[in-house]
Formats: sequence, structure tokens, C-alpha cells
Amino acid sequence: MQVTIKVIPNHQQRYPTVGDWVWEGDNLTIFISDMRNWRYEMLVAFHELAECLLCKQRNISQSEVDLFDIAYEAKRKGGDESEPGDDPNAPYYREHQFATKVEKMLAKELGVKWSTYNRAVESL
Repeated sequence: MQVTIKVIPNHQQRYPTVGDWVWEGDNLTIFISDMRNWRYEMLVAFHELAECLLCKQRNISQSEVDLFDIAYEAKRKGGDESEPGDDPNAPYYREHQFATKVEKMLAKELGVKWSTYNRAVESL
């Protein structure tokens, strides 16, 4: 298995998001939107890695996650900053919640104020 993290311009994401993961066989690529702050980018990467590994363990496919996320974004109303994974109907709800918990713990250890980081994420 090879895991690759790529920081890309936000407009190059497959859909409106700051973090995305794609399996190609046994290889995983995590795409992170450029936030001009390595700690912010690695927090997103850490979240995506935890989330996708739990999905793999629990047989939640990438296509299930992608279909839900894309449909969620298509229905998004202006001013709504919610994350698809926070919707209890998301097929990866539990996995996303766990990933957010460990992301918050890492943020604290990196000296990142969660509210400031969260605003940076939402601004993209």
C-alpha cells in the first residue's frame, strides 16, 4: 500500500471540499486544499486518513461516500457551512465523527486554535 498526500488548489478538488480521498487499487491518495498553512493542511489530511481507513475497515465504499457528498453539496443552500459527514444520514457518519475528534486532539497538540482553523476551512 502506498499513501500519498497532495496539496492542491481548492478549485482542483472533485467537488466543493477541502479534503478528499481516492483509492486506486491498494493505493490511497488524499487531496488537501492549499491553505498556506502546513498545520491546517496536515490536520485535514489526518482527518481524511482516519476517516477513509475506518470506512475501509467497515466496508463503506468510496463510491458510497462520494455519492452522498456530491448529492449533499448539490442540495446545499447559501450560507450553509455544514459538512456532509455531520449529517446523521451519511453512510460514514460514525467514521467522520471519530476523525473529527482525533483532528481536534491533534490541533491542540499543534497549538492550533480550533475556531481559527475552522474559519479557514469554511472560507474555502
